[in-house]
Amino acid sequence: MRPADSWKDYELIDATGGNRLERWGSTLLVRPDPQVVWKSEPTSQLWAKADAVYHRSNQGGGQWEYRRRLPEKWKIHWEELTMVVSPTGFKHTGVFPEQAVNWAWYKKKIAAAGRPIKVLNLFGYTGGATLACAAAGAQVCHVDASKGIVAWARENAQASHLEAKPVRWIVDDCAKFVAREIRRGQKYDGIIMDPPSYGRGPGGEVWKLEDNIYDLIALCAGVLSEQPLFVAVNSYTTGLSPAVMEYILKTTLGPVYGGVTHCDEIGLPVSATGGVVPCGATAIWEEV
Repeated sequence: MRPADSWKDYELIDATGGNRLERWGSTLLVRPDPQVVWKSEPTSQLWAKADAVYHRSNQGGGQWEYRRRLPEKWKIHWEELTMVVSPTGFKHTGVFPEQAVNWAWYKKKIAAAGRPIKVLNLFGYTGGATLACAAAGAQVCHVDASKGIVAWARENAQASHLEAKPVRWIVDDCAKFVAREIRRGQKYDGIIMDPPSYGRGPGGEVWKLEDNIYDLIALCAGVLSEQPLFVAVNSYTTGLSPAVMEYILKTTLGPVYGGVTHCDEIGLPVSATGGVVPCGATAIWEEV
């Protein structure tokens, strides 16, 4: 497992009983996490000092209990990136901090390429991966089906002083956009996809990861350049193992481009215990 241990403005302080105690800047939040199935006694005394707690509803969704007045949004930093944090009605904050370990990998890979790199970031969310790639010198196309989320990503670009970097911001269904890029003859040296387990596109298109991921990866092969650098696929679905995603990459891209594949879990270190909470999986094909 690769832990995202390079943060200063984010900390997973403790985790037990289905919840995480997290520090976002100077703000303490308690959020549910289905991976935290252990029921050991809390180790940190900071649980009682949480500024807000997210409570799940038996009918789905949930709501925040604010124990003190918080700003609607605030900023945290990772390396040269600045990300806007804002608690949403679906428990998320706009940042998946475990992905920082992948952001660092993308940056290193692009910087070492020694040539111009174009990256396609599908399901780009609030732009952490997009901004990491742009900061490393890549030209990036950021695609997400949510207009509001793309606006949030652009806000992060401005907060990071990267708004002048060559980034295309696209609101569209990812598969439909890739199909159009193929018809237009567009090519990319790197592809990142961070698909949800389940979702709907702007036209009501249903996305289910297990049913759609193979077809999407096969489709994306059609926009790879003659000398691609990498393809990275992230998953938060516990039923889809890293090895399954790696197998898809190996069998779709390996016969055409050679290269190597690898996969692993990513996670967040827990300050109070020294353990690591798993937060998803990443499979990568890369040029050698």
